[in-house]
Amino acid sequence: MKFVDEAVIDIAAGDGGNGCASFRHEKFKEFGGPDGGDGGRGGHVLAQAHSALNTLVDFRFTRRFEAKRGEHGKGSDMFGAKGDDVVLRLPVGTVITDADTGEVLFELLKDGEEVTLAKGGDGGFGNLHYKSSTNRAPRQKTLGHPGERRTVKLELKVLADVGLLGMPNAGKSTLIAAVSNARPKIADYPFTTLHPNLGVVRAGPERSFVVADVPGLIEGASEGAGLGHQFLRHLQRTRLLLHVLDVAPFDEGVDPVAQAKAIVAELKKYDKELYSKDRWLVLNKVDVLSPEERDAKVKDIVKRLKYKGPVFEISALTREGCDTLVQKVYEHLHQVHQAKQSNVAVDPRFADRG
Repeated sequence: MKFVDEAVIDIAAGDGGNGCASFRHEKFKEFGGPDGGDGGRGGHVLAQAHSALNTLVDFRFTRRFEAKRGEHGKGSDMFGAKGDDVVLRLPVGTVITDADTGEVLFELLKDGEEVTLAKGGDGGFGNLHYKSSTNRAPRQKTLGHPGERRTVKLELKVLADVGLLGMPNAGKSTLIAAVSNARPKIADYPFTTLHPNLGVVRAGPERSFVVADVPGLIEGASEGAGLGHQFLRHLQRTRLLLHVLDVAPFDEGVDPVAQAKAIVAELKKYDKELYSKDRWLVLNKVDVLSPEERDAKVKDIVKRLKYKGPVFEISALTREGCDTLVQKVYEHLHQVHQAKQSNVAVDPRFADRG
């Protein structure tokens, strides 16, 4: 299925039914009184999150969704039935924005979460509603209220714990295939990944996390160059970024350090919050280097990047170092989760002050 992560749709809730002006007509009851019922409420347009969905493709071709109007009131004290609701099934992680104002209306973050996008109009009052001791034969009735109408933008941001970051052909797809159940397309040419891939990584019994592989970034991605800029939003909800670097590029003229700096610059231009996320350096394809070349290459890259965080030397192809990486990632995510659960945020500047 083609991955679609954006769609603009028109939604219209149902109008309310009109009230009815009617009087009872029964044998031997000349003045039976009012018996006109109220109109029914129009149907709502609802959005419901489903974890089984991972694309917005259903909304790329069907762009208008309209709920049923409420039935009109009738005589004999008969109220109109409410209109049927329309339920839009959306992937977990969908952001719903008002297309006209840009206001974020809802974010669906939990499976089964349900929100109302457009409310149906209330039904009108029948003349039965106006009956009183001083107004025994009311002829008033009101029309149903119109349902809400709006144009909304649907934008999917995948819910992953870890995001893979890197240039095309850095080995991200091979890595996610090596450590998870994802099976992305892998080939020896750039941009084999054309849409995000999600994989569940098992670090042990009841120990797992979700990793996302997005199309590789190139310089100028934040302005629209290449493919990766379309999917940077999927890294915004991750708690850890793994910057995958090819230490032995096929083209000898390619400098891995320059590539790494270019990607970090693109992150900063696109979103400073994304730039400030925890980011670990993963040096891939070390299997093609001799032990001496490997040590020298790793030291040179770390030194030139002035990088002080965790560094992992792996080969996604042979799976060398992958198990260690998986365990360290899980431990980090577990610590982040525990800190979030306890609502403890420690500023590192004051961590040693007691």
